[in-house]
Amino acid sequence: MLMFTSHLLQPFQDFVFMRRALIGGLVLACSTAPLGVFLILRRMSLIGDAVAHGILPGAAIGFWIAGLSLPALTLGGLGAGMGMAGLSAWITRRTGLREDASLAAIYPISLASGVLILGIAGKRLDLLHLLFGSALAVDGPTLTGMLWVCGISLIVMALIYRPLLLDTLDPLFLQTVSRLGPLAHGVFLTLVVLNLVIGFQAIGALMVVGLMMLPAIASRFWSRNLPVLMLIAALIGCVSVTLGLLLSFYYSLPSGPAIVLVAGGFYLLSVVFGPVHGLLRRPPLLTSQ
Repeated sequence: MLMFTSHLLQPFQDFVFMRRALIGGLVLACSTAPLGVFLILRRMSLIGDAVAHGILPGAAIGFWIAGLSLPALTLGGLGAGMGMAGLSAWITRRTGLREDASLAAIYPISLASGVLILGIAGKRLDLLHLLFGSALAVDGPTLTGMLWVCGISLIVMALIYRPLLLDTLDPLFLQTVSRLGPLAHGVFLTLVVLNLVIGFQAIGALMVVGLMMLPAIASRFWSRNLPVLMLIAALIGCVSVTLGLLLSFYYSLPSGPAIVLVAGGFYLLSVVFGPVHGLLRRPPLLTSQ
């Protein structure tokens, strides 16, 4: 047992880049957990996926101009993500098209644009790192940025928790007692974009949404209490990051897909064994006497 534990800890003890990837992944998992849970409760699960695709053109332009520069990637991705969300909302208001349909139409255009920009720039190898993540990308400045963004995200989520919860469960009641609903919704979407942008260097632009959504969805099979859901989602995310990085290290796998596949494994286990509507928790059959 001691040798097994030592084998698990050795990569993080011996290599600085593994420690940085682990710390960054753990704080990102804790930061995205409440966002993912609220996305599910607000029936906005696919919006996270759409925004994750939508940030790629801005990140590609930032990468083209400045390379793997955290400020350039963050500003470019944030601008593209917020721009896509704003354009979708504008189309919805002007045409009556559902917001999910607007996002579904815009995000493939954004994804294709980002891939073409990087292809024109001749950065095809780095394109794979942006799409699928690389633990080597988590350098000192990137880790510092992740710590700042994730810390601020948790603080802001605590501040908007009550109005966001009321807006999620009973928006009409919140409208009668306060005008904080739209503000909380806007701040919440901004936090979603920020976390997706700051996480895509290590997890990948196409993979970071998996770390946000899979632990949150899996947690729904273990509790009905909202704070407990967030805690379980954060725990599943942290374990997924740790095991995914170890698989990536020992088997030479891309870190982003490895982390997401581990999270997917926890989701499947939750579907089967979860005490809340899990497949093995069927109600007992009634017997007649």
